[in-house]
Amino acid sequence: MAQQDNIAVQTAFGEAVNSGNLAALTGLVAAGAVDHDPAPGQGPGPEGYQAMFGELRRAFPDLHVEVEHVMGTDDELAFAYTISGTHSGELAGHAPTGRTVRYRGMQISRFEGGKLVERWGSSDELGMMRQLGLA
Repeated sequence: MAQQDNIAVQTAFGEAVNSGNLAALTGLVAAGAVDHDPAPGQGPGPEGYQAMFGELRRAFPDLHVEVEHVMGTDDELAFAYTISGTHSGELAGHAPTGRTVRYRGMQISRFEGGKLVERWGSSDELGMMRQLGLA
């Protein structure tokens, strides 16, 4: 696939997360997609991403992921992003704090046949927990 095609898939992925239309991930993530840095309890494939982002969106209903820098090859994209939102729902057993968070992350995604097949990445989850007063 061309780099621009992969950017389009990754952009659609971000739009699905930001809008809460997580069902769209089924068309963007391969059934056996592997996340090499999964969230606790996250399963494989689109269902794993739907569950993980569903939990985040319940905790942060205004969740927004903003991509800030993208680099790519024919089958991989690397990008930096910022996640923001207001903690209005339960998060990992913690009651809502009403606080707003803003934290950074980086990811590498590999694509085959127009779908995400592998992901490596990290977000500053400790920084998020500190902003919420939970760490």
